[in-house]
Amino acid sequence: MKSNFNIKLYVLLPLTLIVSAILWFLPLECFGIEGLTELQQRTMAVFAFAALMWLFEIIAPWATSVTTIVILLFAVSDKGFVSPDDGVAVGYREILSSFADPVIMLFLGGFVLAICANKVGIDKYLARTMLRVFGTRPHFILLGLLLVNGVFSMFMSNTATAAMMLAFLAPMLAKMPEQGNGRVALALAIPIAANIGGLGTPIGTPPNAIALGQLAKMGCDIGFGTWMMHMVPYVLVMLLISWGLLLLLYPMSNDSMTLEIEVPKTFSRDFWIVAVVFPVTIILWLTGKLTHIDSNIVALIPFAVFAITGVFTSSDFGKVDWHILWMVAGGFALGTSLNQTGLADTLVRSIPFASWSAWVLILGAGMLIYLLSTFISNSSAASLLMPMLAVIDTAMADKMSVLGGSGSLLI
Repeated sequence: MKSNFNIKLYVLLPLTLIVSAILWFLPLECFGIEGLTELQQRTMAVFAFAALMWLFEIIAPWATSVTTIVILLFAVSDKGFVSPDDGVAVGYREILSSFADPVIMLFLGGFVLAICANKVGIDKYLARTMLRVFGTRPHFILLGLLLVNGVFSMFMSNTATAAMMLAFLAPMLAKMPEQGNGRVALALAIPIAANIGGLGTPIGTPPNAIALGQLAKMGCDIGFGTWMMHMVPYVLVMLLISWGLLLLLYPMSNDSMTLEIEVPKTFSRDFWIVAVVFPVTIILWLTGKLTHIDSNIVALIPFAVFAITGVFTSSDFGKVDWHILWMVAGGFALGTSLNQTGLADTLVRSIPFASWSAWVLILGAGMLIYLLSTFISNSSAASLLMPMLAVIDTAMADKMSVLGGSGSLLI
């Protein structure tokens, strides 16, 4: 007989609420942190609530983010239940602005660009054109799939890119012999490349946006071109390593194969509009140092142009991944509260972060987020750890700067 017992509802949710309540109502002196205020204590409790909700995924991650923002507005904002004796309150406009943070606008522009590219078929046209270069030999088609999928996922969501490429690949996989490993290699190339390629640009995957937003709050503004300059070489190396491993683990038995991708036979007006705006937007992103136009502002150019010309219509709003934007906003609101209430500075003064080893911290943080993202979404893991790591990084600025952190990427 199937049990109807819901462990998330009856065990994990009460546990989360109990831990959050203890942190909220515990006398300040019990924490042993000098200078801790009541608003900082509330922020700590809200942070624990959000962390456990994201970790256990009791509700959707975006719902946790929205709930967290609402709680912060009532608990620590200057328009909430706050008295002057409670500590430094956060401006309610600062918390609400998390929904319209510049990085959110950057991602919104990226979503609109990807939606319109898919809508007019320019993604299929580019995919066919780029894959033709790799001929008909299976080894090189595999490399082509990795590289093309990696490039696409720099500007489109990993899920959308993988779905599109698998749709192209399905007819060819059906024709391949079942006993061979070629089908496995080609199929695995899609998700591998999509995940790796997403690291290449700030809009490639939501954790990138979370990191950018948190760095901006620390005064470290990394431009679109600077991000790509550091990350694209890494992406290329990882894709080449993936190619070698796939060929080693799943040898290709076919002598030749052809990947057929149907594209529009005639190009519409909307196609040419997207074909012009897409590269112009990318060029402006890459030349931010020369033009002095912020990449977040550039991201709104395609939104405006496509809206005016009718390429992006009211019905297309439903295709925007709003849940990702609200998920990212929750992390930004937590980071703002940590800084504005002074909790970040209080923790820096009270915990001897400066005595820690930078290498141990980097490796430990990497392993921790690797393990977390195995069980929860990448965005949830990033939203949970980025504010904490920002506090630690601030306290270890001297040690981190030697290893490429804390201001070494300022532009």
